[in-house]
Amino acid sequence: MRDIAVFSGSAHPRLAADVCTHLGVPLSPVRVSRFANDCLEVQLQANCRERDVFLVQPLVTPVQEHLVELLLMCDAARGASAGRITVVMPHYSYARSDKKDAPRISIGGRLVADLMVAAGAGRVLAMTLHSPQVHGFFSVPVDHLHARRELAAHFRKYDLSRATVVSPDLGNAKEAAAFARMIGAQVAAGAKQRYADDRVSISAVIGDVAGRDVIVLDDEIAKGSTVLELLERLRESGLRSIRLACTHGLFAAGALKRLSEQPDVLEIVCTDTVPIPVEERTGKLKILSIAPALAEAVRRIHNGESVSALFDEPRSV
Repeated sequence: MRDIAVFSGSAHPRLAADVCTHLGVPLSPVRVSRFANDCLEVQLQANCRERDVFLVQPLVTPVQEHLVELLLMCDAARGASAGRITVVMPHYSYARSDKKDAPRISIGGRLVADLMVAAGAGRVLAMTLHSPQVHGFFSVPVDHLHARRELAAHFRKYDLSRATVVSPDLGNAKEAAAFARMIGAQVAAGAKQRYADDRVSISAVIGDVAGRDVIVLDDEIAKGSTVLELLERLRESGLRSIRLACTHGLFAAGALKRLSEQPDVLEIVCTDTVPIPVEERTGKLKILSIAPALAEAVRRIHNGESVSALFDEPRSV
């Protein structure tokens, strides 16, 4: 593939390398250094002039470091006369700051989107944003992928005749319903109220889960407090089995260990949009690769083809 350059920040270089493997292009080197006053400096160590530049960087811990690194990469590519700059952002952590639900708070999702565009981003490729309105925070084109097909391919290996997909809250119910249709399952949702970032209450589960094989589906699992609360309500309904699924397996503050210790949780499935340290993984964790989907989207963007058509075509598994 000609006239394309792919660079990775330090957030998830393995994913960027896998994307390049599927594209059949080299991963161009990046030098990240730090001045004595703690400021970052980024140098893209390959030619960018008039090339289609893709910068791969999920916003993961430490988020602010990786954000500034991404902004500097955008600025470096723009200063090097890149033909077009596309930010490939598998996880946009600031997407959770998507509304003004209290006085005098910032809407970080919109602010950070503005920063990327100001730094030089001309297009964004994202995966499973936290809410639909985040797409509109960007003043440049956004290609929004989801991981439903990768997850569906995995769960089709099981007997789904008694399966119910459960969304932890009504806000994610539409996504859960779309996934349920893909695998031929029923759908249910929790009635959730959030009191703090890690404190939620689920008063009831709307839908039939008694005697069912439950797949709890969410866009991300961070501390796991929502999932643990949901499991308590589900157990009261007499379900048959539990599996957990999400796109972004953040698993902060020991969440993966706590969820894996639940004896009735058979499996925890996520994708590799964010890196999960090997030492934190458990026997119940299954990580699916989204590198082929990202690579195909990059190829289509580069060739001026439809990205939305990805969701209409069958993908071999």
